[in-house]
Amino acid sequence: MSEDINAQEERQDDISEYGIIETENSHGRIRSLNIIGTIEGHSLLPSGTKTTKYEHVLPQLVAVEEDDDIDGLLILLNTVGGDVEAGLAIAEMISGMSKPTVSLVLGGSHSIGVPLAVAADKSFISPSSTMTLHPMRINGVVIGVMQTFRYLAKMQDRIIDFIVRNSNIEYDTFKQMMLATDEIANDVGTVLFGEQAVECGLIDAVGGVSDALRALYELIGKKDG
Repeated sequence: MSEDINAQEERQDDISEYGIIETENSHGRIRSLNIIGTIEGHSLLPSGTKTTKYEHVLPQLVAVEEDDDIDGLLILLNTVGGDVEAGLAIAEMISGMSKPTVSLVLGGSHSIGVPLAVAADKSFISPSSTMTLHPMRINGVVIGVMQTFRYLAKMQDRIIDFIVRNSNIEYDTFKQMMLATDEIANDVGTVLFGEQAVECGLIDAVGGVSDALRALYELIGKKDG
């Protein structure tokens, strides 16, 4: 009895602290990972801010990749974006996994959340969810020299190249949406709703959790077959 209680407490800690849970049925064993709030990078965000810490997520992805008992990974996204390098690091990890991966955008996956959404083998978005495409931003002191602008351009191209490589959207189409001036009142960029994200090739399909799980089980079946 005490072992069962300890297991339940450990499972509850995984959910509350790290946003992960494992489930198992006849199709296989999957791990679910939540990426929510703001992606926290090298700097700590205020205590009242809901964050996903990249130093928590990266080891979890390694664990999924190395654990023979885990057959696939479901990524649930509701993020406003955050640290660019941290978000891109997580996206690269997901993209490079050999285990089947499926992502599901619920609510929104904005800014650096876009590469996180497309990094999986198959991506879904709920009908009411949104994705905001806009240029990369930096905080703090900016030195106004050409080297700074060249660095920003290179970083922006890294992000766009990753998105194009892991989705069906064209480079020019994405860049045009990212730099649009008639979509957002006080900013440049484009807001895409569920169907629009699929129509432009950014996301694979509109759907909910059952659709995402069905796709993940199909990928697991193909891998095992």
